Amino acid sequence: MSEKIKAEKRTEFGKGAARRIRREDKVPAVVYGHGNDPIHLTLPGHDTMLALKHGGANALLELEIDGTTQLALTKQVQIDPIKRHLEHIDFVAVKRGEKVTVDVPVHLVGEAARETLVVTENATVQIEAEATHIPEAIEVDIDGAEAGTQIHASDLVLPSGSTLLLDPETLIVNITEQQSEAALEAELEEAEAEAGIEREESDEAAEAPAAEASAEGEASSEE
Repeated sequence: MSEKIKAEKRTEFGKGAARRIRREDKVPAVVYGHGNDPIHLTLPGHDTMLALKHGGANALLELEIDGTTQLALTKQVQIDPIKRHLEHIDFVAVKRGEKVTVDVPVHLVGEAARETLVVTENATVQIEAEATHIPEAIEVDIDGAEAGTQIHASDLVLPSGSTLLLDPETLIVNITEQQSEAALEAELEEAEAEAGIEREESDEAAEAPAAEASAEGEASSEE
């Protein structure tokens, strides 16, 4: 589903113009693609933010520009790291029925068996899908999965009309036996020893022999 957003063409460019646009709670954006010149736009900030949240990483927007409609696929979103508002958006122009290549997030469903460690080896999956039928996520069911379970790209259930572009043998999720704290510590010490790293003796460990020596000295003086 595409979200409808009313856009305005912009004629001012540069950092100063972009700052003025953002002060008005609007977002500078550019639409590329289909052999046309880039279209520079201004979008309403609040409505655009909601559309991107709803559509996910590959949000499809229906931009209304001067009485015409342009389908635009989100490709890059810049967000202010402190204020968290939209800084700039790059779109790619698409048409209904057109197939596009996108990276779709992997979403784990359920909980693996107890005392297991679930590692997502690939957080996204590259697929080809119709621009108007891009899934928000690819669900991977791990409910009750035991240690030793491996889920590869070929095991994924893709939406109808989507084609996997990854190597089918690509590991997506790996479920292993959860290591104890002692085993992790031993593994770390072994790795450090192989790397020639010597651990510094802790203060407590250093103080213990000193305390023992002091105690022995006191005992000798009393005798």
